[in-house]
Amino acid sequence: MNTLKEGNKVPNFEALDEQGNTVKLSDFKGKKLVVFFYPKANTPTCTVEACNLRDEYAVLQEQGYEILGVSADTQKKQSNFKKKFNFPYPLLADVDKTVINAFGVWGEKKFMGRTFDGIHRITFVIDEEGVIIKVIDKVKAKIHADQILES
Repeated sequence: MNTLKEGNKVPNFEALDEQGNTVKLSDFKGKKLVVFFYPKANTPTCTVEACNLRDEYAVLQEQGYEILGVSADTQKKQSNFKKKFNFPYPLLADVDKTVINAFGVWGEKKFMGRTFDGIHRITFVIDEEGVIIKVIDKVKAKIHADQILES
């Protein structure tokens, strides 16, 4: 897995969100951006993480952050996930893994004695110029917004 690191410039990306809108990195030029990758919509830890960011969304916005959630789920699954939990931010349906591979978050995982390939739960904090200023690879779902806001 060749994950992007602090100081890396984020490669330009383009993907569809849960409503079928095209979302590009260039849409966020001049803004701070949080891109959080999660394995699967509507699973327990992913839901806790996404809901924490929803609950702290106003605080994150006050600090100038926009948020994008990304998984390989279909547009329909992302749309259902967003509606069910009322997320105020877009969820990218990266079915072909374009964004996932650009950030290098797809790789071998171990869970309950099984080894398989999947999305690693990693969050990237990106500055106004598109440079990664923080990588959170040990996400604590219940306090994820706090992890983002810590310097």
